Formats: sequence, structure tokens, C-alpha cells
Amino acid sequence: MSTHAQLTPEAARILHNQRKQSIIASLFIAILTIALVSTLFTFLLVKGLTLTPPKLIIQPSTSKADPPPQPQPTPTSIQKKPSTPRQAAIPTIIAQAFSPTSIPVVEITTPTLSAELGNNADIGIGWNGNGQGGPTKDIPSPLRKRCSAADRLQRLADNGGNEACEASVTKALHWLKTHQNKNGSWGNQKPVAMTGLALLSFLGHCEDPSSIEYGAAVTDGILYLLDNSLKQNGKCASDLKDKHWCYEHAIAVYALSESYLFCKGLNTEFASEIKEATRTGTQWIIDNQTEAGGWDYGYASDGRPGDSSIVAWHLQALKAASLTGIRFPKLKKTIGNGLEFLAGCQNENGGFGYTLNKKPVGGAKGHFSLTGAGALCFQQHKGSSNSNARKGIRYLSQNTRFDFAAGEVNLYEHYYASQAFINHSGQEWRTYNGIVRDQLLKHQNKDGSWPNTRGPGSHSDPVYSTALATLMLEVYYRYLPGTSTSR
Repeated sequence: MSTHAQLTPEAARILHNQRKQSIIASLFIAILTIALVSTLFTFLLVKGLTLTPPKLIIQPSTSKADPPPQPQPTPTSIQKKPSTPRQAAIPTIIAQAFSPTSIPVVEITTPTLSAELGNNADIGIGWNGNGQGGPTKDIPSPLRKRCSAADRLQRLADNGGNEACEASVTKALHWLKTHQNKNGSWGNQKPVAMTGLALLSFLGHCEDPSSIEYGAAVTDGILYLLDNSLKQNGKCASDLKDKHWCYEHAIAVYALSESYLFCKGLNTEFASEIKEATRTGTQWIIDNQTEAGGWDYGYASDGRPGDSSIVAWHLQALKAASLTGIRFPKLKKTIGNGLEFLAGCQNENGGFGYTLNKKPVGGAKGHFSLTGAGALCFQQHKGSSNSNARKGIRYLSQNTRFDFAAGEVNLYEHYYASQAFINHSGQEWRTYNGIVRDQLLKHQNKDGSWPNTRGPGSHSDPVYSTALATLMLEVYYRYLPGTSTSR
């Protein structure tokens, strides 16, 4: 016989209640666990979808061969402190810091351009160094091709240049960068003029305040000219007592006008100061023209009517100012009077004389060395088909002289002639280019500068010869040929 344990009714009831509570607790724990897991999963999913990669900013590397620029003090007469080059309103750059093995990735947005370049607007202006984008709506569109390394090389190939020309320009800009004075200027004599020429060289290669390599140098150069202008109520000169300051003023206004085209698009903090300096400097030129249509030493109104060398720089400055969008009363009339003065200097043989007597400048041994200057001014303001310009090109084609080895080459003359020839285009340009290009490349110093030359148009400062030679080698992409259908 087997024996079975029997639960009392009370014990059975207690056991049943315990089992019931255990089941309810298990269900509650399971539901709570599922809820917690679901919440955690949802949080991780949303977090993952909204995570953004960290924004890295390019910082250029430094090396012994290329030390970083030393910080320059901001001129005391400028109230607004400018942004550093990479603080300007430039396109977003996402990449690792520069190193021998890292390559920056650049986001470039190309905004719609507001206007095409007119027939009379082919002056040397650039935009945003190394093709890194930037707002270009205020820049004549055909000139944008200079802002890309690939487009520059294509223009070089199309217009008779080569990769050696581009390498030469890069070496020259590096030399200028490393030979800038601590106050932002260039040169030992007449630093206002030298700074203007150096800035034009950088801008001709599309190097502006946002340029990674040259932005600091360009910014400091602009600030130097601004400070000089503000201290002298719009007049730009190293020494107002020197009657030759009219040259410096015209060159500085030319450089300031181009600088304003860059800086107003970049929204730099000192764009308004550049605009004001451009406005006052240009208005001074307009207000101090002689009755004969020229400009004279010290802007005298009771002496000579002017000379073609001074007039050429002023007409270049007025051309640059006319593209800024700043309104200048009597600008068109002033330009017309200046061209009339130059026409009065042109000899029957097509050469442009120094003054209204139609004779060459003294020391030029009968050669009309200012013919390129006169021809370029008519091209810029009247177009390459202008008769005065064409007669000038005819004279230059028959009388061009360029022998760097002899040490007496006139770079001042050829700064103008190179621009006039490429604007004219055709066989005349090809012949001239064949004479000049390789000599410039051959005689560049290893450090990137060019030696000082002797004779007419010479200057004892290597900044002068280097800037002029650089501008000559940039002519392949600074200007469109005069016959171009895209002008």
C-alpha cells in the first residue's frame, strides 16, 4: 500500500496565490524589459541618423624652406580689424591638415554670374587663388579662367605660353612673399608704388586675401596702402614732397580697385575701407586732370600739360576703377580727355611720343618706348580695333627690342608692350612672344627674382624688375586676345 502526501485546503490556497503573483511579476518584468530595450534601440537609431562628422579646418604646414609669415601689426588709423585670410567668407574646405601625404578636398560652389565682360573691360583682374572658388558675381566672367590651374595651363598653351611660365610665376610670387617688409609694403624706395605692383602680381594669379599660401601677404599689402591713403586724405604716396608721387598714386589706385573687386565678394571686414580709398583716390585723379587732358608731376595745373608715361598709369587706374561698380561723376569725360591727350602724342610713324611734341622720351635713342603704353590705353577704353592702337602695334612690330643678356632691356616698356600685343593677337603677338618669353625664363634668378636692368625704365629695386617680369608672364591668362569672340 502506497502513501500520498495530501495538502491541506489552506496550504493549497497559499501555493496558488504565490504562483499567481509570480506569473504577474514575471509578466511585468518582461514588459518592462522590452520597453527599456525598445527605448534604448530607438535612442541609438536616432542618434546614429543625426550624427555629423566633425568639421576639420585646414591648417597649412610649415617647413624650413617656407617659414610661416610673421604676424604684422594692424595700422593704427584703420578702425576695423580685418579677418585673417581663412576667416573670410570663403567656400567650406573639408580636409585633413596639410602634410606631404594628405590632399585637401575642396567644395566649390559656382554662383550665377551677373554680367559678361564687355569689349572695353579687359584689364587684369583675378579671383580667388588656386581655383578655390569664391563669389564671382561681380567679376567679368571670361577672366575667371585664370583662377583654375587647369584653365591657366590651357590658356598658356592656347596663347603661346608653357608650363615653365607658370612655374616661373610661382617662384616669383614666393620670392615676393618672402621679401615683404614688416609693415606690409614692398621695396626700399617708393614703397607705395612697389606695393601696388606686387599686389597686382598676386591678383593677376588669382591670389587674394583668402589664398592659403599668399593670403597674409596680400592682406598686409592692402592694409599698407589703406593706411597710407587714410593718413593722407585719399592721396597715395611715399612722399608727397616728391613731384613723382603722381606715379605712385595712380599705381596704388589701380591696385586698390582690383583689391576691392576681390574683397567685396569675400565680405572681408575691411572691404568698406578699400571702397572708400578707391573712391577718394579715383576722384583725386578726376579732379586733378590738366586742361589738355593729361596729368603732370605733383598734379600741377599750371605747368606742363602732362606726359604719356604719367597718363598711361592714370588711364589704367581709371579703367580698373570703372569696373568696381562705384559711381564717379565725370569719369567718362575724364577718360575721353586722357585719350585725346595720348592721340596728340602719337607720331605719324605710329609711335607714341613722351609729350605733345610727338617725340620719344629723352635717353631712348630715338625709340618710341611708350608706344605699348599708348596702344594699351586705347585698347582698354576703345577696343583693339581702334586705329590709334593698331598704328601703335604696327610701330612695335617693326621696332621691338628685347635683349636681356645685354642688361639694358626696358621692362617698363615691355610691361605695356606684352599686354598690347596679346590684346591685338595674330601673327604680331606670336612673333613678339617668340622674342620675349624664353629670355624672361632664362634670366630669372634661382631664387625667383629678376636682376635689375640698366638703361631707360630701370630701377635699382629688384621688387620692381620682379613684379614687371611677373606681370609679363601672367599676360597669357590675365588678358583675352583682342579678337576673342567671348570678350
